[in-house]
Amino acid sequence: QVQLVESGGGLVQPGGSLRLSCAASGFTFSSYAMIWYRQAPGKERELVAVITSADGSTNYADSVKGRFTISRDNAKNTVYLQMNSLKPEDTAIYYCHARHRPSNTQYWGQGTQVTVSS
Repeated sequence: QVQLVESGGGLVQPGGSLRLSCAASGFTFSSYAMIWYRQAPGKERELVAVITSADGSTNYADSVKGRFTISRDNAKNTVYLQMNSLKPEDTAIYYCHARHRPSNTQYWGQGTQVTVSS
């Protein structure tokens, strides 16, 4: 059974930090690109950060560059999103997504709420 379980969300003040984790099971984690998306109320889901399966290269949305860092630990089947200098506009539900490009197999987590507010 495939599972992606996010954790680490919560309420944080502007300028604060959070680290999200996404624990994967039920598929070959190391073969999948891992992506964090987010969706704010009334807005479309947007890509936040990507880390590839092949060489671990990363890419970020312009809105989070320099503040967020995505990483993965293939031994623990876990992907992380370190979020620093958080802003109120980062408030959203953050989703973990796994994608196997050759087969286009995709999985989603259930999401974790991040709220940035004073």
